[in-house]
Amino acid sequence: MKLQKPLAVGIDDFEKIITKGYYYYVDKTLLIKELLDKKGEVTLFTRPRHFGKTLSLSMLRYFFEATGDEEKRRHNRALFSGLVIERAGEDYLKEMGQYPVICVTLKSTKQRNYSEASACLKEALAEEFVRHEPRVVGRLLNLEDRDKYMRIRKRRGTDNEYLTSLAFLSRCLFEAYQKKCIILIDEYDVPLENAYYAGFYEQMSGLARSLFESALKSNPCPEFAVITGCLRISRESIFTGLNNLAILSIMSNDFDEYFGFVQDEVDAILEEYNLCNCQVSVKQWYDGYLFGKKEIYNPWSILCYVRDHVIDRETLPVPFWANTSSNSVVRDLVERLNDDEGELLRQLEYLMNGGTIEKAVHEDITYDSIYDSEDNLWNFLFFTGYLKKVSVCLAGEMPYVTLAIPNREVSYIYSNTIHHWFEKKQRGFCAKTESTVSSPTGKPALAGRILF
Repeated sequence: MKLQKPLAVGIDDFEKIITKGYYYYVDKTLLIKELLDKKGEVTLFTRPRHFGKTLSLSMLRYFFEATGDEEKRRHNRALFSGLVIERAGEDYLKEMGQYPVICVTLKSTKQRNYSEASACLKEALAEEFVRHEPRVVGRLLNLEDRDKYMRIRKRRGTDNEYLTSLAFLSRCLFEAYQKKCIILIDEYDVPLENAYYAGFYEQMSGLARSLFESALKSNPCPEFAVITGCLRISRESIFTGLNNLAILSIMSNDFDEYFGFVQDEVDAILEEYNLCNCQVSVKQWYDGYLFGKKEIYNPWSILCYVRDHVIDRETLPVPFWANTSSNSVVRDLVERLNDDEGELLRQLEYLMNGGTIEKAVHEDITYDSIYDSEDNLWNFLFFTGYLKKVSVCLAGEMPYVTLAIPNREVSYIYSNTIHHWFEKKQRGFCAKTESTVSSPTGKPALAGRILF
């Protein structure tokens, strides 16, 4: 019997997956070719959480990064041996190992106040200065630049120095390598989402605006930049005047297959682990997304499902993705039922019974405007993976999307949230009236009408 490879669930470092030699890897390296072909100066990819954004940026870093060390260069080149990018042609392979790379992830910037969140952000920036220190500091001719570099690297920089630290690092790298750099920023909107819910959005958005604009607007040092996040934040909010920004959301046809798994990839995984008899169940629970024109499965849930079924073939499907977040936006939607006159409730019921709704698409959203209108809230649910596109049409100059719940996993999130909401509402009602209202099944009346 063929030895089955463990699945890299939760591992988002490309080198670790490849060098361990036994992890199963879904090859997405043609993302490199497409980025080089399209030649975008600044590309923002927005996808739901746990759809492979961090792993993709890690892969880009190992492909493009110039290390200044011949042994490390050979090591990085070997990581791509046998992968599809190796067969793409010499024009692409000659780009391997040619650029200094700034790679910063902001996914851990989830603190309770601005002081702690900004300190965490500064720590992430300082770590990148530490990573580049051996190659850079000795090559900086300006003593003031050297001192500034070390202040940031040692977490002793001023607030203003951190505000422009990415731009400063790109300039230092150009001086050290005499080559333009590549900037990779992962989960750029996590600090903004956290700040909104924690109550310091204005402060954090000001910090992010200075950080990103100084690095990406009128900065001659980057060759190109790639940014990832869950939500497309409006240019006016964060990327003011950044005219070279290409935003590729789940509505875009470009790059539609590189985040999440397409059908052929899921079929190959199931065959690899002798689970072809699970195709129907997998499709019902974890398929259903439409990114651009590609049908997409939730990659996190697929990997978790296969991992559990290798251990126990009788394991039932469970909502893996639902357990990776607080799902606060769905909870907030349900809480609005208290203030709604019935239309929101009717739409939610209709969706949960397999129906569709049609909404205007507003891609430029700020976290502080999510709850300004019902349309904004539906759009937020769509772009973060809680609803899927069925079709799109133009009404005048405005695109309208027909929306549905993607699969049984996401349906569980809604039904579970509604169930808890009814329980809370019923407890409150009981406290006031010392009586209950329920359906004949014992469930709250509305829950009895929704197909769980």
